Parts: sequence; C-alpha cells; structure tokens
Amino acid sequence: MKTILRICFIATMSVLMFGGLHLTAQNQSKTTVKPKNIIFMIGDGMGLAEVQAAQHRATQPLNMFTSKHIGLITTHSFDDEITDSGAGGTALATGKKTRNRMIGMTADSVAFPSLLEVFAAEGKSTGVAVSCAVTHATPASFVAKVNSRYLYEDIALQYLQSPIDVVIGGGLKDFNKRKDGRTLTDEMQEKGFHYANVIPDKPIHNASKLLILTDSSHPKSVLMGRGDHLIKATKLAIETLNQNPNGFFLMVEGSQIDFGGHDNNIDYIVSEVFDFDAAVGVALEFIKNNPETLLIITADHETGGLSFPGSAVKGTLRSAFSTTDHSGIMVPVYAFGAGAETFTGVYDNTEIFSKILSLTGLKVK
Repeated sequence: MKTILRICFIATMSVLMFGGLHLTAQNQSKTTVKPKNIIFMIGDGMGLAEVQAAQHRATQPLNMFTSKHIGLITTHSFDDEITDSGAGGTALATGKKTRNRMIGMTADSVAFPSLLEVFAAEGKSTGVAVSCAVTHATPASFVAKVNSRYLYEDIALQYLQSPIDVVIGGGLKDFNKRKDGRTLTDEMQEKGFHYANVIPDKPIHNASKLLILTDSSHPKSVLMGRGDHLIKATKLAIETLNQNPNGFFLMVEGSQIDFGGHDNNIDYIVSEVFDFDAAVGVALEFIKNNPETLLIITADHETGGLSFPGSAVKGTLRSAFSTTDHSGIMVPVYAFGAGAETFTGVYDNTEIFSKILSLTGLKVK
C-alpha cells in the first residue's frame, strides 16, 4: 500500500511540476502584438451589479460582455478602504495610490506622470472624452496635479498647460467664468485648438486639436435628454486622434453611472450603462480595422452598494442599495485587441498602468 501511495504521489508531483512547466512554456510562446493605440474606457461607479442590471434589461449581450479577457481589480485608496474618484482615477492614470480627493500625485504630494503624459512624450496624440465636466475627478486625474479634486479652476488651467490634443465634455464655467478673469477657451485657441460648444457629427477639417465644452457644468443625464453625447464624443475623438501615424491614447468616461449610484436610482444607472456600452461599441468598431489597438474597460470604484436581494418572479430583478456613497467592492476589467490577455486575473487597480507600459514598451521619463 505504501509503495502504491508513493507511486501516486510521484506521479501527481510530476504532473504538477512538468504540466505546470509545459503550461508556462505555452504561455511564454504566445506572441502579443505591440499596441499602437490605447483606448481606456472608465465607467465611473460601475461595478458588476451595475452591468448585470443593464444586461438584465437588454435585448442582446452588452458590448462589454463579448470580451474573452476579463479580470477584477481592487480599488482601495492609500488612506481608505473606500476610494473616491480622485484617488481611484489617479491609480488608473498614474499607477500610484494616493489619498482620497488628491489628483495626479502620490500620497506625499509628489506629482507623477499619467498615461496620457507618457504617451504624449512619445509623440502620440492624446485626449479625453467624458459625460461630465472635464474638470471632474476622473478626467482631471489624467491631466492635472492638485491636492484637492475640488480646485476646478486650477484643473482647467492645467488643461492649457497639458500636452493633450482632444478635450470633450462639460465644465465651461471653469474655463471662462473664473476668479482670475482669464478666458481659457481663447488662450487654448491661441495654442491651436478648435473650440466649439457642440459636438460635430464629422471631424473638423484640418483640426488636430479640439476643445469642445458642451455645458457650463455637467451635461444632462440620459434620462433628462443628453442624447448621444458620449457616443459622438468617442467617435469624434478617435477619428481626430487617429490622424497621428504614431498612434494615440484616449480616455473615455461614462461619468454619470456614478451619479445614478449616489442617487440610488436604478433607472439612472441602467440608462448610463447602456450609453457607456454604446460608446464601447464605437471603440470595438474601430478595432475591427485597427487591430493594433488595445481597448480596456473598467471602473474607478462601485457606487451605491447595489444588490438584488430576495426572490423575484422570473424576468424581474428587484434592486437594493446599501449606501449613497462608494463601496469597496472589486470592479470588472474587460479587454479587447492587442495585448488583451494581459488583463485577466485578480489584481490591484494600479497594475493597469504598469501592464499598459509593459505592453507598449514605454517608460516614465
């Protein structure tokens, strides 16, 4: 009996050791296309429950759900198990943990380059397209360095100083109705930006730099009639940035999923997830003809502590919220295109930054 057990043990260890080595060798033999373009899409406040709620009401699979490369990320900030959008956005943009409400810098107030700045330094075009004010926490994390996310006028000024090429969203008052009396839209036009307050249906002829501020503060919600703002913004941003033969980096945010979570309003959430997912569809359509593009879709945190408690009649889904604030629940990552397989597994939100740099071969300078 001892001899049989010993043989079984050796056989099992051989399978584990040599099988594991074989699998590792297989993984190492895979060749990953080096991404030329990065489209980074963030559903603010979008946890697994939010996408499930939308899918439950959908008539076909969400675009996000067609991903074959899916992961989960933790979202805690430097000083709290529950992150805010400043620290959450900063972790995604810079790969650094920071304190809640801080933007673009480490916990000890050291400014750190964002993905947008790293790509711009390599001659790639860069942009943000959002359904909130462009001075709000998530887009600001890719552009600005401030101790407080609420320094909106300072953040607007840093857009002027940024290497960014395309800016689409709300927040006009932070550029033009300022305490210092400056009119930043004029100053950005002097830097070569084409400025408008509506999103055109087609790329603007000979315009490689766009500043489109559609609202004084945040655009309306989908439920209140925002329309296809984010879909058009995503399409226009991609088409404009893609003029650069060196490639581009674009961050797109479905900003108001978070607003619906704070309001504990399931209809608000679902309508915004649908809107965000339609913008994902725009990015996927681009990838079809541009396979050297990497698309990453994730969230900075979950908002509302959404769940579906108790029993329900088949075909219905009863929702409940545990908070009007953010939660510490892990959020999903969906990846498509060049290097998508790198984003599977469970890891911290800061690792998305390092994974992107590793795939592209770029380094922080």
